[in-house]
Amino acid sequence: MNQAISLAISEEMDRDASVVVFGEDVAVAEGPFKTSEGLLAKFGPERVRDTPISETAFLGAAVGAAMTGLRPVAEIMFIEFMGVAFDQMVTEAALMHYLSGGRYEVPMVMRASVGSGLGFGCQHSQTLERWMLGTPGLKLAVASGARTAYGLTKAAIRDNNPVVILEPRTLYGQRENVDIGDESIIPLGTAEVVRAGTDVTVVALGQTVSVALEAADSASWSGEVIDLLSLMPWDRSTVLESVRRTGHLVIVEENQRSGGWGTEIASVVANEAFGVLRAPIHRITAPDVPVPYGPELEKRFLPSAAYVQEQVSSLLSTKKSPSSWWEELV
Repeated sequence: MNQAISLAISEEMDRDASVVVFGEDVAVAEGPFKTSEGLLAKFGPERVRDTPISETAFLGAAVGAAMTGLRPVAEIMFIEFMGVAFDQMVTEAALMHYLSGGRYEVPMVMRASVGSGLGFGCQHSQTLERWMLGTPGLKLAVASGARTAYGLTKAAIRDNNPVVILEPRTLYGQRENVDIGDESIIPLGTAEVVRAGTDVTVVALGQTVSVALEAADSASWSGEVIDLLSLMPWDRSTVLESVRRTGHLVIVEENQRSGGWGTEIASVVANEAFGVLRAPIHRITAPDVPVPYGPELEKRFLPSAAYVQEQVSSLLSTKKSPSSWWEELV
């Protein structure tokens, strides 16, 4: 996946001389996760710049650069580091077009690695998409592998709005065939049905897509798995059409339960497709605790394929939302 991201950025820099890249260690070191490999050698230090360790400064620079004609791609090493530059994204970048009466656009991309599973501890393992959900003027997408990372990155760079692309770091080293070129661009706001099914709609995002697929592939039930891809805007029609066929909805999230992105999906489906539901909408999430550091605890924290399969089976057989594993322990 890291190669797909680097290739997508390189192709867009070839296509458009206004595309520039900056962030911590993105130039000489070619990115902490090698997502800008070869860019400095190809495009030079004017377009690929290492920055000081100040997210506040370089995200602010990205906003200004975007307003004055460039298309910056700024990398946040870990999503938690955005906390010190929250104002630059949700107050300045997201709102500038509105505040200027449409005179300014902010065509910038903020990329960030997210997620648990690699033992980075609670301050470097969160997803934190909920920090940005509901921010007018901001677009937000999450890659689920090399192919989607390539297609979403190219779409984000070409968009005239500020776009946040979240990249699950457990997927950087995973391989997948990727068709390159404009036909592989994934429009922001579109979801994909990655597995057809008839019994239940399973909506997943980021690294939970592969978890949902693994669960469905070996289950007794027929699950239709949707890779949501974009959270702002999100593809309501694809989700609703699937739920109207299956009559059941399960949402698989990596984030903690409280305030997770699945609440928005559940709310819309309950409001617009309540009459077809044959069981409660069920969210499978992590517990409301910090991401643990110990390997066994971290593995337990994340929803596994076996756990997803068990939860969906219980929902379909009882028509009741099953308890979470931590509720059963308590």
